[in-house]
This record gives sequence, structure tokens and C-alpha cells, in this order.
Amino acid sequence: MDPTTTAIGTWSGGRFMHFGEPLPDERLAALLCPGDGIDTVITADAYSAGDADSLLGQALQGMDRDSYCLVGAIGHDFYDGERDGARGFPRFTDSRLRAESGYADYIRMATERSLARLKVERFDLLLLHNPDRTGYSSPAVWEGMRAVRDAGLTRLLGVAPGPANGFTLDLIDCLERFSELIDWAMIILNPLEPWPGELVLGAATAHDVSLITRVVDYGGVFHDDVLPDHAFAEYDHRKFRPEGWVREGREKLELMRPYAERHGLTMLQLACAWNLAQPGVRCVAPTLIQESGLGGGSIPRPIEDKRAELAELGDGRSVVAGGTTDAALAAARGSGLLSAEEVDAIREIGDNTGCMGLKGASTEHEGPSRPDRWQLDEALSGVACRWGIDPARDLAQRALAPVNET
Repeated sequence: MDPTTTAIGTWSGGRFMHFGEPLPDERLAALLCPGDGIDTVITADAYSAGDADSLLGQALQGMDRDSYCLVGAIGHDFYDGERDGARGFPRFTDSRLRAESGYADYIRMATERSLARLKVERFDLLLLHNPDRTGYSSPAVWEGMRAVRDAGLTRLLGVAPGPANGFTLDLIDCLERFSELIDWAMIILNPLEPWPGELVLGAATAHDVSLITRVVDYGGVFHDDVLPDHAFAEYDHRKFRPEGWVREGREKLELMRPYAERHGLTMLQLACAWNLAQPGVRCVAPTLIQESGLGGGSIPRPIEDKRAELAELGDGRSVVAGGTTDAALAAARGSGLLSAEEVDAIREIGDNTGCMGLKGASTEHEGPSRPDRWQLDEALSGVACRWGIDPARDLAQRALAPVNET
């Protein structure tokens, strides 16, 4: 099975990535279990050093292997590497860990161990997870990925930039170099964060690479139970977002709400429909979050309701709130619900161009390369030129306007 319209990742539920309240094992396993409109599940071996794989494996026990799509991701070496605080484990391509000649063996080992924890024999899609510059550009890496595919450990291959936003030119370069091998890529995209993900859509389409989009929920804002005065726990990853992000997001959300109401959709479903209207996007994987309700006046919704809401886009059942018809949901699932004019209008409302410094190749980076940021070299400048991207204009953080204090 190829990835389906809707997917759920093991980063949902607060256990392995700290978004909201962590769910206990039984409740999280039920959330992740494929079926009822969500037939694609995504995991990454680095989440809690394999624990996410193991719990998902429990959820999959007894299921017909052909009834769901399983997406895995390997890339961070938590076997031989040492964790560097919040930066996590190093990429397996770190020169301190191994030479190029060891890449293929690592990829095979990591893939086999992930499958063993999941208690299955193969992935449907295996992603190269959060690559560094070497991962995007090294033939040795991608020959190693080819080898696990040829060995029957996965049917499809892909790449998942991250963890933060950016890597625009690096991803396009990777698609140009290795499109023969790459079937899918996973990017950050939603109506409140169209930039910079939208810049890779043309290249993905040109190279026949399908896209999974994550962070569709924009940190939970599209779930509609995060308000401006929402209190996030100290461990919550969203504490790293800039001050005022919820308030500004909610203001734009309210401007988008009439489009959702027009089609009888919830705000999350609108975000999914908008993503699915973009070229090449075939799968949406928002983060499902159980909010804590720590003050703020908001009433947290059960995470199971959020899953059901997402599932309605995947199986064509009627949406209870708003009475959306099966035909309308089918249109949303096929990206035909929103008109071109509506897609453009929503994008204008959510415009975030230049709102942050991006990871990956950057004109703003000086000094030695880091695992997630490096200088723009001649090869990547050529990529930018071929795709009509001006790095100084299209990939740079805009200076904040001075405050008028008079």
C-alpha cells in the first residue's frame, strides 16, 4: 500500500515528541493503530531511541500486513553516537562515527533493527530522516538506501528534511541527483506556514516525487483548542516558538474560518484540504495533541476526537459538525474541494515569508558547517538559479520593522 491521504505519526500523543500531555501505552497504541479512515502510520527509529517503534509494533500485532501502509525513517545514530542535549543524536554520516564506506552497512543495520522492533518484515516506505549535507548529496548514502530496497526491506524510498524548517535547496538538489530512487519526500506545510515548503513543490512534481506534509496543524492551532493565553508545560516543544505565535495564528485562523464554514469543514480539515490542493501533495500527517488545559480558558478536546476528525477525510464518511456530504469529503480527499481562488486567498492570509531563519544551505550562515546549517555553495547556487529561487530574497529572514515609539 502506498501512503494514503491521511496518516498518523508516532510523534503524536506526546510520548516520543513533547507536544501536549503524554498518553499512556494503551491509549497511545489505540490512537496509532491503523484503520477507521487512517491507514498510514509513520515512525522514526530515533524517537526515544527505538521506543516509538516498539510501541507501534504492539499496536500492529495481529493486523493484516497488507491492510495498512507502514512508513519508517532512519538517520540518527543512537547506537554508536552520543546524544548532544536538545540537538539529539548525530546523523550516521557524521565523520566522527564512520567513513563513507560504512554508510551502507549502517543503513542496513538500522533498517533491520527498526523492523525487528516493529515485528514486521518490511516497510512500505523508508525515509532518510533529517539528513545533513552529506545525506542529501552523497551517492554512497543513496546506494545504501537502494540496497535495502533491493533486499526487500522496503518497497519505496524517500527523504524527510528536518527537524526544523528549511533545507529548501538541499532537498531540491537531492531530488535532482537521486530522483531515480526517491518516491516520496516529507515536508512542513500548512496554511499558516506556506513558506518555504511551497518552494519545493515544482521540483517534486517535475521529478515525480509525491509529498507527505507534516505540521499541518500548526502546533495545534488548527485543532481549535489552543487559545492566545494557552499555558504550555515547560517540557512542551512549542515553548521554543516565538512569543505571540498563538495570538497571531489565531487572528489569521479566524480570517480563514469562513472558508471552512462554506464547505462544512473543521479548521483542521480545511488545513488538510488546502495542503492537498498543492502540487504533489498526496498525504497529510498533522500532529495529534492532547492539550493539558493548564489555564488559558480553553477546554482541551480529547485527542481521539481529533483523530476521528482527520479520519473523516480519509474514508469519506460524513462530517458530523456541519453535515458535510460524502461527495464533498471525496472532493477534499482528492484536493478538489477548494477552488483555485480560495487556495490563493487562504495562502495570502497565512503568508509567513521571511518569518524565521531557515535551516540547511543559507546565505546567512558563516563559519564551519553544522549538522543542520551550512553555507550556500556553488552547486546549490546553481540549483537556486535553475528553479528561479533568489536565496537572498526567497530564503532569508526579513528584518523586523523598527518600532515607532513616538
